[in-house]
Amino acid sequence: MTVVRSNATAAPPTPWSQNLAEPKIHHTAYVHAFSNIIGDVRIGENVMIAPGISIRADEGNPFSIGSNTNIQDGAVIHGLEQGRVTGDDGTPYSVWIGNNSSITHMALIHGPAYVGNDCFIGFRSTVFNAKVGHGCVVMMHALIQDVEIPPGKYVPSGAIITSQQQADRLSEVQPDDKKFAAHIISINDSLRSGYHCVDDVVCVADIQSANAAASSVAGPTTLDLPLQQKNSQNSRLHPDVISSVRSLIAQGYQVGTEHANKRRFQTSSWTSCASFNTNNEGELLKQLESCLQDHSGEYVRLIGIDTNAKRRVLETIIQRPTDSPGQSEVRSVSTSFSQPSSSHAVSPASSSGASADLTTIVRQLINQGCKIAIERADKRRFQTSSWNSYAIESQSESAILAAISDCIANYPNDYVRAIGVDPVAKRRVSEQIVHRPGQSGSSNSSSNNGSNSSFSTGTKTTQPNTTSSVLALDAIETISRLATQGCAIFTEFADERRYKSNAWETGGQVAGNNAAEIVRSLELIVRDRQKSYVRVIGVDQKAKKRVAEKVVHRPVK
Repeated sequence: MTVVRSNATAAPPTPWSQNLAEPKIHHTAYVHAFSNIIGDVRIGENVMIAPGISIRADEGNPFSIGSNTNIQDGAVIHGLEQGRVTGDDGTPYSVWIGNNSSITHMALIHGPAYVGNDCFIGFRSTVFNAKVGHGCVVMMHALIQDVEIPPGKYVPSGAIITSQQQADRLSEVQPDDKKFAAHIISINDSLRSGYHCVDDVVCVADIQSANAAASSVAGPTTLDLPLQQKNSQNSRLHPDVISSVRSLIAQGYQVGTEHANKRRFQTSSWTSCASFNTNNEGELLKQLESCLQDHSGEYVRLIGIDTNAKRRVLETIIQRPTDSPGQSEVRSVSTSFSQPSSSHAVSPASSSGASADLTTIVRQLINQGCKIAIERADKRRFQTSSWNSYAIESQSESAILAAISDCIANYPNDYVRAIGVDPVAKRRVSEQIVHRPGQSGSSNSSSNNGSNSSFSTGTKTTQPNTTSSVLALDAIETISRLATQGCAIFTEFADERRYKSNAWETGGQVAGNNAAEIVRSLELIVRDRQKSYVRVIGVDQKAKKRVAEKVVHRPVK
């Protein structure tokens, strides 16, 4: 291992250190040749030091990195001349990192700093002049400075923890977080063993010989292909279906299917297929093929489920009765609950008097089993989002389009919007403005600069109440995202003095059943708190932890 460790050098002589201390690295540790380790750095058993790491004990020293810990690509560990922490062995250190911990990509640990055992420090997070207790999980882009994080605490992504009050209020690490942190340790231990093997001529020769022997016996196979390419080649499913399944697995979602004959499809009465008891891509695709064959001649849709939030994140039809065997593909008629995408452009008017874009939206909602309603508002009611309902007597496509055209003709100076309602879940899945004052009689679904509140119409969603004069667009987007994720939204307030000391006053939960209602409620709160800073807090109520904090109002100077 002397070649790998040629980048471990003695500390340079400085006014504060003349002892030319050298790193002490356990023989079971792996240090990549593209990393630099300088000075009194003590690295324990089975440590993994990845490429591009800088560990410099040339100013503050010594450093200690405990056994089974991994330091990932681009991480930096350094320390100030002054300031020390007490390690678990009772000795003062500039930087102490315990056992079984992960310091991930681009993280900065700057002494004086202490990171305990079984900790996870996320990408680009910083720990400076601070102590992170045993079993803590610090997610991405967080700053921890001048505080002591108690053991077993969870620091969310983007958090800035610079006061002890903030540190003490942090939520507890959940079992899934511990499982994730342990998984990262096991992965990096496997990498450490693999890199050691690569540096061992005998180990590599044995593997090459075994691979050559297997190839000569079996002949050319797909073994040399990447797993995803093999799955794609071996499956009769449409590539779009495979891509959707792969995306759901990668995001940690559960995959399921539902089927319906033509009669049940018209009433949106879907029946669940046999559950998939695996997250292995290859096995799941085989079971999905079998499901499609078992229900040929029926509609089949693919379901993505967020088991933690207990909600669906995807519904998309992948087979229709007219399809031939194996002709599955992701259809445009789908219900997606993911992030908003761009709006449709306005299309020329069709022969029905409605725009082709509106016709498509109506058709999609009908095919999804949604009921469609109409609402209208004059300019004053539009500003306060006080809409009036307009009755539709029939739910056929032609009747709905005729009713919308009739509403626009009768109220040319009002805003008109189409509402899609899921009758089973008894909730709105779409709100789309189709006419604005001053437009021609032909309905129009353009969404630029409007006050649309949409949750799902295929791949199309828009933002709630984007014309608000009280809340900025990025604040509305944050609220919409949190509401879509099923988070509860709370408020906190601070005057100028409290804001500077980060001592926020806790408010209540913002009322509302959807993003649009929450935005309206928050606007009223902000109007009542014009002289205060107001921020919203997104809370995952199941995990009992904060997932977002954003200042949505600042007092006018």
